Amino acid sequence: MRTDEVNSKLNEHELVSIIMPAYNCENFISETIESVISQTYTNWELIVVDDCSTDNTKEEILKLQKQDSRIFYKSLKENSGAAIARNTAVNLAKGKYIAFLDSDDLWSDEKLYKQLNFMKENNYYFSSTDYNKIDENGNDLDRVVTTPSKRDYNYLLKSCPGNSTVIYNAEKLGKFNIPNIKKRNDYVMWLSVIKKSKWLYGLNETLSSHRIRQGAISSNKKSLVGYHWKVYREIENLSIIRSCYLVLYWIFATVFKLR
Repeated sequence: MRTDEVNSKLNEHELVSIIMPAYNCENFISETIESVISQTYTNWELIVVDDCSTDNTKEEILKLQKQDSRIFYKSLKENSGAAIARNTAVNLAKGKYIAFLDSDDLWSDEKLYKQLNFMKENNYYFSSTDYNKIDENGNDLDRVVTTPSKRDYNYLLKSCPGNSTVIYNAEKLGKFNIPNIKKRNDYVMWLSVIKKSKWLYGLNETLSSHRIRQGAISSNKKSLVGYHWKVYREIENLSIIRSCYLVLYWIFATVFKLR
């Protein structure tokens, strides 16, 4: 399908702002950005906020920015963490829709088009999709994480969507900033969004790829236990009993690869 045919089915003035925090990802970010440039839905802006990378991340981004004016680059003044980088990008966003993409993940070419169409046809304000897992070299690990067709707040407490699959309608729901926690800050954002949207709807197509990297923050599952407790008990203000249950549920689901 030609790009003009695709865009004619959606309002061409409905800008999508793509949020991408970046830190020391020179080996992956060019491929990630190329997956955005390849989108059949063309009305987007990519906001990359560099959290003071010490490698060639900046050079990789600027090289692609010269080729595509829809790419916006901003560097933080000091290393501040993914939450601050994500908040900075969200505050700069101009789009009706806000989408999220980690700097080492990938999108299929029709990701934006299919997901936006799914949202518009059903009048959904908050959505996610299925995604698969790939290794550092981009090889498929033969594991697809499916998204439930519909989740409310209580369901989301036990089932976090893939960050690079999420889109929400900022025109209807507004913008959301998140506390400055090192890990699970994206999860806190989804919990904030769903309190206003009421539902997170799932499109059961594999439209994103999550890269598993050795040494990445999210790869150390044991260290995440404390952050889950912080999210449930301190940020969401859940009871001790419920927080314990949810942390234990998360551990069980991780061990038996339910997520």
